[in-house]
Amino acid sequence: MRRLAITLLLAPLAGLVGLSSMARAEDPVAEGLAPVDVLQVSGLFDDVTVQSVTDAIERSETNGSQALVLQISSTGAVVDSSAMTALLQRVADAKVAIGIWVGPSRDSRVYGTPAQLLRVADVTAMVAGSRIGHMGDLLPVNGTVTELGDAASTLQYSSMSFAEVNRAGLLTEISTEGATSDDGVPTMRSMVLAMDGLQVNGATLDTVTQELDDQGNPQNVATLVRFTGLGLLEELFHTVSSPPMAFLFFVIGCCLLIFEFFTAGVGVAGFVGAVLTVLGCTGLAALPTRPGAIALLVISMLAFAVDVQVGIPRFWTGAGATLFTLGSWFLYEPLPGNDVRLSWLTLAVGIIGVLLTFIVGMPSMVRTRFATPTIGREWMIGKEGSAVGAIDPEGVAQVGEAKWRARTNRATPIAAGDLLRVSAIDGVTLEVEPIEGAARDYRERRPKADPVTQSDEV
Repeated sequence: MRRLAITLLLAPLAGLVGLSSMARAEDPVAEGLAPVDVLQVSGLFDDVTVQSVTDAIERSETNGSQALVLQISSTGAVVDSSAMTALLQRVADAKVAIGIWVGPSRDSRVYGTPAQLLRVADVTAMVAGSRIGHMGDLLPVNGTVTELGDAASTLQYSSMSFAEVNRAGLLTEISTEGATSDDGVPTMRSMVLAMDGLQVNGATLDTVTQELDDQGNPQNVATLVRFTGLGLLEELFHTVSSPPMAFLFFVIGCCLLIFEFFTAGVGVAGFVGAVLTVLGCTGLAALPTRPGAIALLVISMLAFAVDVQVGIPRFWTGAGATLFTLGSWFLYEPLPGNDVRLSWLTLAVGIIGVLLTFIVGMPSMVRTRFATPTIGREWMIGKEGSAVGAIDPEGVAQVGEAKWRARTNRATPIAAGDLLRVSAIDGVTLEVEPIEGAARDYRERRPKADPVTQSDEV
């Protein structure tokens, strides 16, 4: 957990919110004031996010913090209502003041059940231009459902901007330096400074004090703020639970597994593919996916594999492309206020990448891999066998104890049961000819030139 001055917020964030009045990291820090914790929450609320908020509340309660601010930008929750009800209750019962700040930019949104956190927080604020709503059915807290007044129907089934929420009286009445209540709370610095003096649970938040600078002029000195976020492992599982990453991990993993199966390599592609497939499945399990769409994706991979085996894109490649496109388009079910459907960019990357893999890359790789002279089948050239079925021009031949895919000259089809001879090997396909009456190559049928007179023989 990093300890940073609240008068800080860092230069990159200042650029993000379009402000130039951010305090510098070397600004003074108030001594003796209890710190304020900040947890940055973004993306869909999944099990990892819910647990991180719960853990942050427990840390703030045990580490002597006077407040915890949740910086939220989320378009919905993928956990069930019981998990969100428990989270709402935990926020309501917290022993420290809980602030909700919808930010950090004007594009920030809090939709779905995460927006109901504003009902139970002690301090609520938003960046001007941000929106909340699409709460759905209100979840009970302490056994009752808190009403939202005249804005209830709008917030449950639609969304409201900061200005509309502020006029409805649903935000804490706080003022910021050099800004009116209509301007919102533009930065985390403003959020913490504005909390100074607020009465929460019978206690007064004390986040700012005044001291004299080197010239003897009074200046505001703020408490410490401790920014926290997800750990490395938690961030990984939170990332794979995002719709585009879950989709791409699953698709890339399946492609690598097929690649490993047909190349008989050293296992690197298979290991990476297995890891990505597991991560993709983990993300898909956490998201509102359609089982039928996942089945279409799996079937499409099997269809692609059929033509990869023969090394030539044919009917099954077209069928796989169609099924893959349909499965990708209908993969996710929408959330309240959030169409989880994959973006056009993600769809384009997935579909074009898969088509290039199975139309160009994989067949070429298979043909190259099995057309090399090192596969140890040269001994079969000249061997005799028999046709299991008619070979006209393709079929199956038995040479020794094994059956092989076979191909012959169209001019000399081989009937079922007839004897044949292996004349060449093309990958995993045997080039065969009948024992008697094999057609000669057209170059062999041309008259040979006399080596002395360079004239054709009669």
